Amino acid sequence: MTAPDVDWRVMREQRRPGPMQMALDEAAAATASETGTATVRAYRWDPSCLTLGYGQDPDTVDWDACDRAGVDVTRRQTGGGGIYHDAYGDIAYSIAVPTDAVPGRLLDAYHLLCEPVLDAFTRLGIDADYVDESVPELHHPACYLRELHPAHDVVADGRKIAGNAQYRTRDAVVQHGSLTFSVDAPAHLDVFADPPVTAERFRERVVGIDELADVDRAAAVRTLESALVDWIESGTGSIETDAAWRDDETELARDLVAGKYRDDGWVRSPRGKSERGHE
Repeated sequence: MTAPDVDWRVMREQRRPGPMQMALDEAAAATASETGTATVRAYRWDPSCLTLGYGQDPDTVDWDACDRAGVDVTRRQTGGGGIYHDAYGDIAYSIAVPTDAVPGRLLDAYHLLCEPVLDAFTRLGIDADYVDESVPELHHPACYLRELHPAHDVVADGRKIAGNAQYRTRDAVVQHGSLTFSVDAPAHLDVFADPPVTAERFRERVVGIDELADVDRAAAVRTLESALVDWIESGTGSIETDAAWRDDETELARDLVAGKYRDDGWVRSPRGKSERGHE
């Protein structure tokens, strides 16, 4: 499958706090809806951040531990459990595209938008693919310890190495995901309230790029960005590389941070169960 034939812009890895990263995803979706221009970007969490799934119970979070460790906490638009995004060990990406440019069936849209992610692993010399069959969950509140699903969980060496999720507005689809570069199991577990899993057991479920390839983080990011650009160029749409956010987008994102992604009413209040794609 080739990339959707729309106009694209590519944003290289940018370091920002988690609430702003989630707000920028939403701003990119608004741009896709209003102008038809799709956005693909790599980004970095700074500082480390726990993102709660849309419907996750806030009581599953160890808020004091997050405060002590300086870990940001926000809530995603996508479903699933909480994900600890390490400032060093997590490589994130997102794709925001007009709804009518991607398949309507969730699984087909996943497979289309995950193509460059799988290609990046191939370029790194890592044999990664969707998990062949479901794997039972270990701890429901933690996304990386939930049941592994063939639709969207990517594994290498028998362990999860990437997760992806989608949400849709009327006119836009946003897919975002995490590639694990390096695993910090204690830090990941510490953000949850009383997880019944040891660090050793966590590492049996999750693997990092640095364990499977002789590459530093910067090179891994460049590889992902190159795979994303080449995927876009497989289609016929125009492409703007090294793009920047417009002023109206950054203004919208700042408003979303203040009114939503850092607001306790969004982050700490229980929400209804999500029907969106899970990470």
